[in-house]
Amino acid sequence: DLQICQHRAPTCCTKKMEESYQAAVRRERTQSIQALNFELKYMIVGHITAFQEAFESLLRFAENRTSSLFETAYRPMAKEAAEPVKELFTDISLYILGAETTVESAVLRFFDSLFPLVYSRLINPGITDLSEDYTECLRLTRQDINPFGHYSKNMVTELSKSLWASRMLSQALSLGIEVINTTEHAAVTKECSRALVKMQYCPHCQGLTLIRPCVGYCLNVMRGCLASVSELDAQWREFISTLEYLTNGMAASHDLEIALSGIWNSINEAILHAQLNGPQLSATVDKVCGQPKQQEGNLSSANIVSVKEVTETQTFVMAHTSLNNKRREFINYMKRSRTFYASIAERLCDGDLVMRDSSTCWNGEDVV
Repeated sequence: DLQICQHRAPTCCTKKMEESYQAAVRRERTQSIQALNFELKYMIVGHITAFQEAFESLLRFAENRTSSLFETAYRPMAKEAAEPVKELFTDISLYILGAETTVESAVLRFFDSLFPLVYSRLINPGITDLSEDYTECLRLTRQDINPFGHYSKNMVTELSKSLWASRMLSQALSLGIEVINTTEHAAVTKECSRALVKMQYCPHCQGLTLIRPCVGYCLNVMRGCLASVSELDAQWREFISTLEYLTNGMAASHDLEIALSGIWNSINEAILHAQLNGPQLSATVDKVCGQPKQQEGNLSSANIVSVKEVTETQTFVMAHTSLNNKRREFINYMKRSRTFYASIAERLCDGDLVMRDSSTCWNGEDVV
């Protein structure tokens, strides 16, 4: 009553044993693909973590640098500016991780929150009554009167270009893991499990437990079983090329590190621009939002403090070097895995599964 291991000679197998063999080959095939995938998956997961740590390190550095700008140059508004600064860098971090947000909305929201502070603490420091309605009016007016000149738009442009590649790389790495996980759990067809039993276990039914499959026979069976998986070859090669393009893009002129480290300078230039145009801004705001209560003796001629260029700190240089090295290591490794799905049958037929240095092997029907 055997369905797979039919043979003229007497056999020690039963139909129930054949069913057990089918369950075994399904399990073994999943385990062998998992073993092949392990190194590749381990490298990608490791780099997702490493990239994320490097991103976070750079973001923390840029945020601290921006906070210190307010504490040293714009002390009257430093305390109130802390929250908008924190929100800006949280939004940037979420954007890199793939959240449904844009760099433009994050930056413009920051400048919307910043304008009421700049107006009431630096341009007109005598204002005492900063009601919710008046603050909201200032926020809305910012979009029309453009107090920060071209600096806010420049900041959007610079950050968008550099953060885009980081966001895409983050999403691409997650996609790579998804693809690998899917191939591990690809269904084994009935024909495939029968072919694997015939190759691996039918010799046992004749007591030939030490005979292994011939190499060519194994390759034919595995290629048939893995046809759907090996179809990923062209797309996987394209995926590796895209990773290469993204990592090169990150290291090119619109470098993530340079863009993040320049945020504080863009904000400083924007605030200086608003202060220099203080009288015109005050006249426009008075027409739109009305005149708020002021202390006696308006202090509107607030000192404009220009912040000197801060030298790059060791923290930033270390994070920058770390990110560059990780990018280089990672893309070199991924390029070596370009043929991963094209050669999966060959790799599964390597090692202990087949006879390599022997004159006899199993061809599916008999020992040859």
